[in-house]
Amino acid sequence: MLKPIVVVGSINLDLVARAHHIPRPGETIIGSDFQTFYGGKGANQAVAAAKLGHPTFMVGNVGDDSFGSELRQALQDGGVKTDAVKTVTGSSGVALITIGSSGENNIVVVPGANALLTPDQLEEAAPVLRQAGFILAQLEIPLDTVEYLGEFAAKNGIPLMLDPAPARDLPAALLKNVNWLTPNESETEILVKADVRGDDPASTSSAAEQLLASGPQHVLLKLGAHGCFIAERDKPQQVIPAFPIKAVDSTAAGDAFNAAFAVGLLRGESPSESARFACAVAAISVSRHGAQPSMPTLEEVEAFLE
Repeated sequence: MLKPIVVVGSINLDLVARAHHIPRPGETIIGSDFQTFYGGKGANQAVAAAKLGHPTFMVGNVGDDSFGSELRQALQDGGVKTDAVKTVTGSSGVALITIGSSGENNIVVVPGANALLTPDQLEEAAPVLRQAGFILAQLEIPLDTVEYLGEFAAKNGIPLMLDPAPARDLPAALLKNVNWLTPNESETEILVKADVRGDDPASTSSAAEQLLASGPQHVLLKLGAHGCFIAERDKPQQVIPAFPIKAVDSTAAGDAFNAAFAVGLLRGESPSESARFACAVAAISVSRHGAQPSMPTLEEVEAFLE
């Protein structure tokens, strides 16, 4: 029997505006479209894993506003078990997203209820967390909660995958408890304080080695159209190419990747096989609009890979 994935993180409503380009500072532009989608890096990863047919639990918060019940229902509709999702006083998390015509985006996240996810709440959710075959986390919840989660995962022998987004400096004690660290290019640059380019193998190799030396057991750099770069201790580095596809919306592509990578590993696939599977899931997601609505089913991914 497959052990479940437990995602600890943010649950947001995404307010998405589309325009010809992302406005520069001080610039007002006319948009072409506006939509709302269910999002949040945590919820996105949970729905992505569940839609791939893997048993998935979410640990997080929604507000007691009108968005909260919608966000909970969206998780349940996506196949996610929400026993450990609490309703707290105040607003739910919101993300303001602008998308340009070539699929690029910028995002402002207002944490709301996500900021109230505390270590005490993780203690309450311990029965759910202890079931996990993999715990997935991000940085849209308080850092002390993520640090506590790292200690919990290490103490209970559960692998922790950390998506260090939004990027920030991370404590060495947390990094030592991370099984897989999965930054994208810009997040990697912030973590290593150096330029990193997906089309420059020397820069990606150097960054991955620097991140490995900081504590995590494994590092995977998500490089968008350049695929991903895997670095493990005492093993050859690997580059897994991306699938060529026309991107219409890159929102949540990294979340789709992380969920699929964890699913692959829990099914006994190697890191390279899991990364190829995750690249396919991410490719399908960027060909569709929205965060959670863009996540493919396992059948769709298998057809894509064939």
